[in-house]
Amino acid sequence: MRDGKAADREQLFRAHGRMVNSLEGKYFTAEDVGTSPADMEFILKESRYVAGLQGRSGDPSPHTARGVFRAMQAAAKHKRGSDDLAGKTVAIQGCGHVGYFLAGELARVEARLIVTDVDMAKVKHVVDEHHATAVATEQIYSVEADIFAPCALGGVLDDQTIPQLKATLVTGAANNQLLEPRHGDLLQQRGVLYAPDYAANAGGVINGCCREMLGWNIEKTMAKIDAIYDTLLSIFVMAEREKIPTYQAADRLAEERFRVKR
Repeated sequence: MRDGKAADREQLFRAHGRMVNSLEGKYFTAEDVGTSPADMEFILKESRYVAGLQGRSGDPSPHTARGVFRAMQAAAKHKRGSDDLAGKTVAIQGCGHVGYFLAGELARVEARLIVTDVDMAKVKHVVDEHHATAVATEQIYSVEADIFAPCALGGVLDDQTIPQLKATLVTGAANNQLLEPRHGDLLQQRGVLYAPDYAANAGGVINGCCREMLGWNIEKTMAKIDAIYDTLLSIFVMAEREKIPTYQAADRLAEERFRVKR
């Protein structure tokens, strides 16, 4: 879109704000990969349909990371009978905002970390702060780990990467982790428990929406983010009961909740 030229961030995000306005409130925008609360302030100059603002809910990354951590605990509970992650090895793909905060959550409970990123400065930050082990980007799939945490871009779980996995749990923050829906079936066939992405990574959205749009205080919001644990357990139980992959169970649960709301 930028034709390889340096970006004027203000003009880019103001243009984005004008596009969001065209949807007349059907969609609210907020931070994602490579953006910040400062960028949201540019959008605010053009549109009121924006969250994650400075002085309000702010950077969603710590809250996304917290939700992913709770999803990991739920996956461990369902798979192994205990949600204690102490001593477990987690392979984190992506050491950006969310990956960094997720590493902190895991280090706090004494999990072992293996990390990678295309940006070596981000890798070094996590390695130095949390005594993580760094590996090359293409090695992260095949390392000896209990949990694989995709926290970069989507489409990383495919015909080539899934057979490399030694982890039996996949729980991360990236959107659209499955290259195609059938890769969720492939994970199940290999005995890998997949925490559906939009259920696991909902913490940032919960933080922005509940605090800025519903007026919740931080205590109520954090309780809702921690409840991602219960949501994931519900998904895992449904998948097991109905003998379907977890990504299908997540969709069914979401559809049920929409029907109830209507």
